[in-house]
Amino acid sequence: MSLKRIQQIWGFIFLSPWIIGFLAFTLFPLAASLILSFTDYNLNRADEIHWLGFANYMKIFTDPLVGISLAATFKFALIALPLSIILPVGLAALLNAKQLKGKRILRTLFYMPYMVPVVSSVYIWQGMLNTETGWINRFLGLLGIAGPNWLNDIVWIYPALNIIGIWGIGNAFLITLAAMQGVPTELYEAATVDGAGPWGRFRNVTLPMISPVIFYNLVLSVIGLFRYFEIPYILSQGTGRPGNAQMFFNLHLYKTAFVFKEMGYGSALAWLLFAMAFIATLALFVSSRRWVYYASGDGF
Repeated sequence: MSLKRIQQIWGFIFLSPWIIGFLAFTLFPLAASLILSFTDYNLNRADEIHWLGFANYMKIFTDPLVGISLAATFKFALIALPLSIILPVGLAALLNAKQLKGKRILRTLFYMPYMVPVVSSVYIWQGMLNTETGWINRFLGLLGIAGPNWLNDIVWIYPALNIIGIWGIGNAFLITLAAMQGVPTELYEAATVDGAGPWGRFRNVTLPMISPVIFYNLVLSVIGLFRYFEIPYILSQGTGRPGNAQMFFNLHLYKTAFVFKEMGYGSALAWLLFAMAFIATLALFVSSRRWVYYASGDGF
């Protein structure tokens, strides 16, 4: 056996754990969910499966909770998506300033909340946003402002969810900061010679040079919005309260498949979720040709 053949065999041997894991935990579940989406499979009567064709997909158009869950998701996205882009860029620009003292400590402090497990952080914020005893409302009370009912009011639940989400921008902030530190200094020097001030250098040099990273964070944020589940599930205990304002699409999918045991219809909802996330991501990649700058000159 030739040396090349031996190397190929050993390569497949070392890759086999990943290949087996991909087949068992990704490809097979995907294929199974696609098949189940055309059936009436229910966990309570697993021995009775009937082929329905596209009936589950047609049911999506008549299910009122689909519209409610999509509306909740998009209402949350109107606030969350801009914040997920603006805040990491602004924070990175602030902590990249040469004259700022204690930058290393501040960078660590802003990144540390990202390392806190989601469940723990939700319970921490649930206490802080408590109407009667929460620190935020107590602070507002010192200013003579009556604090809102953050977690039980349809109007204030989305700001509350975004406040909780802001605590976890450490990863996006760190990636953006690394991109800013990679901008060539000669570009800033040339812009200064041309008479550009701090804002001019930021708008005409920094933003174009870090636009690939902004685009990367934007794609992750959009995908994260479609799979948003843990925080509203913990806060509402799976009920979607108040008034279905936290009934996000993933929560509706979870309850359909694992609470009501309708795995067939739940699989159809899962493939709808995949289709929406894929279309949104594809639209972002197409639009990136107009606003994302690559130093190599290569676009998408």
